[in-house]
Amino acid sequence: MSTETSLSCSGQHASAADRRPRLALIAGPTASGKSDLAVRLALAEQASGGRAVVINADSAQVYADLAVLSARPSPEEMQGVPHHLFGAWDGAQACSAADWAQAAKAAIAAAHAQDALPILVGGTGLYIRTLIEGIAPIPPIDPATRAAVRALPVAEAHAALCREDPARAALLNPADTTRVARALEVVRSTGQPLAHWQGRREGGIAATVDLRPLVLLPDRTWLYARCDLRFERMWQGGALEEVAALLARNLDPDLPVMRAIGVPETAAFLRGEMTAESAIAAGQQATRRYAKRQFTWAKHQFPGEWPRGTHENFLDSHALASLFQNS
Repeated sequence: MSTETSLSCSGQHASAADRRPRLALIAGPTASGKSDLAVRLALAEQASGGRAVVINADSAQVYADLAVLSARPSPEEMQGVPHHLFGAWDGAQACSAADWAQAAKAAIAAAHAQDALPILVGGTGLYIRTLIEGIAPIPPIDPATRAAVRALPVAEAHAALCREDPARAALLNPADTTRVARALEVVRSTGQPLAHWQGRREGGIAATVDLRPLVLLPDRTWLYARCDLRFERMWQGGALEEVAALLARNLDPDLPVMRAIGVPETAAFLRGEMTAESAIAAGQQATRRYAKRQFTWAKHQFPGEWPRGTHENFLDSHALASLFQNS
């Protein structure tokens, strides 16, 4: 089952007899204005007599330790709209896509039970895909196999993948260490290629909701300038204290919270390994690269029929409400 098919806009052209509850989704790269737009949508829903809640779908904003470096909305920016799954995980506990999807399902169900519109907002494609499409039922990977695969240089691992799962190898960048290793460990541990398991996804909610998606794809020059400005403001607005607190916890450096955008660069400065100027430049570059990856994923992996926008102000309030209104 392809992403293009399985992430289709479920229920967008539903008949009057189809009363599946609405689920709004605002996706796109970091710094594109998703959070602001989600609040605008929630306020528009309230103005029309309804209720709405915002549910986080960003893999950095789930961590309580990353209020600044994840650009988590402040109480002022939330404007009284209930926000869920922001800072819901302690940094010592990795939040997998499956973990998040389970929590998101509960938050969505709770919103629907209160006759409120749940608004998913975030740029983590894997999170969104897992929730909508389901998760591949891959058996646990044999620890010895995983250790052996992860010890291989990426060029050697990719060459092995070309032999053992050539279809997957053809889809991957040979230098993508994480994805190459994952594909190789799956085929070696389970005896089946990754595509076999992905074709058997389970637990997706696509058939149970009336999905109303919007993908923000801003001009890249504008987006990268926003990324640079935002990281500089983060640096001046608490990033140093935030990372110092993380380092004081002596967490495993492989945890997602320790590898989040901006954390390694800020930590290097705090350890005296980089100047402030170099650390800021490195953090800005890491943010731009992340935004580029998210932009490419959103452009090519989300279904083509999903509406696209440029940034948070490309629709006035009336047009915004109309996009997500009841059928």
